[in-house]
Amino acid sequence: MAPVATGDMIPDGMLVYFDENDQLQSVSVHTLAAGKKVILVAVPGAFTPTCRQDPNSEFSYLLDGSMKHVPGFIGKAEELKAKGVDEILFISVNDPFVMKAWAKTYPENKHVKFLADGSAFYTRALGLELDLSEKGLGIRSRRFALLIDDLKVKVANIESGGEFTVSSADEILKAL
Repeated sequence: MAPVATGDMIPDGMLVYFDENDQLQSVSVHTLAAGKKVILVAVPGAFTPTCRQDPNSEFSYLLDGSMKHVPGFIGKAEELKAKGVDEILFISVNDPFVMKAWAKTYPENKHVKFLADGSAFYTRALGLELDLSEKGLGIRSRRFALLIDDLKVKVANIESGGEFTVSSADEILKAL
C-alpha cells in the first residue's frame, strides 16, 4: 500500500488506551479526528533512545526517537493549540500497558494523548509500517507527524530511515 500523503483522507482504524479511570478503551481514529484539527505522531517504539554511542549501529533507526519527539510536542502544545490544533496524538506499535507507562514518564503533560496500535493494523492502513523483524523488533511504524484537518491530511511529514528532521513539533508549527 502506498503511504498516506498530503491531500488523502485518513483511513479509519481502532487504537487503544487507558482512560483516566484506568479502564482500557478502544477508539476509532475517525471519532478522534472528525471535525477537528489533529496532529498524529508515530515513533518506531515507546522509550526509544535519543542517542547511542554508535550512530552506525544496527539500531541507528531508533536514533533521536521518542525521547525527543514527545518532549517537543509537550513543550509546544500550547503554541499548537493556539494555532487551532484540537488534539495531539502519539501512537506506537506497542501494547496499551507500555503506552500507559510511557505516558506516566511525562508528568508535566496535559495535552498529548498516548494510543497503542499493538498489532500495527492502523500503521499498515496508513502504509507507514517498517519491518524490523531482522533486528528482532517485528513490524513497527515509521516515524512521522501528520497534520489532519477534518480527516484530510494537510501535512505528511514522514521520516526516512533513522532520521528525525521533518516530524518534530517545530516543523508542524511551521506548517500551521
